[in-house]
Amino acid sequence: MKKGAPAPAPAPQAGGAWLVKQEPESYSWADFAREGRAAWEGVRNYQARNNLRLMRPGDPVLFYASGEERCVVGIAAVSRPAYPDPTADEPGWVAVDLTPVRPLTRPVTLAGIKADPALRDLLLVRNSRLSVMPVPRGAFERIVAMGG
Repeated sequence: MKKGAPAPAPAPQAGGAWLVKQEPESYSWADFAREGRAAWEGVRNYQARNNLRLMRPGDPVLFYASGEERCVVGIAAVSRPAYPDPTADEPGWVAVDLTPVRPLTRPVTLAGIKADPALRDLLLVRNSRLSVMPVPRGAFERIVAMGG
């Protein structure tokens, strides 16, 4: 590792905290809250799929609105662990079920996350294209505190 380079992210572990990203134009926090539960399906990235496989019921999840908004808007929880994705045309892809817990009082923007030195190594900052990612507990709690 180069001197001054950020430390590599720890390997995801089952029973951790997570962040999922969603385009609000196709499925917003309001849609999620109104429905009360969602199958997080259609993920076709291997790293994101592997993260879905590690999710366990009760794990906390940050709901991130991507696209123009680029902010964490709510907290969810895993309500059903990984199961075969019914939208997949080939085996091996999985989905999980999520349940909304509460919206954040204030959205926590990506710019705000990047500006916080305690969050600079967050995978969201380093690999913003990944749609399902682990979040260290301390970072999860910091983002929730920032959002009120």
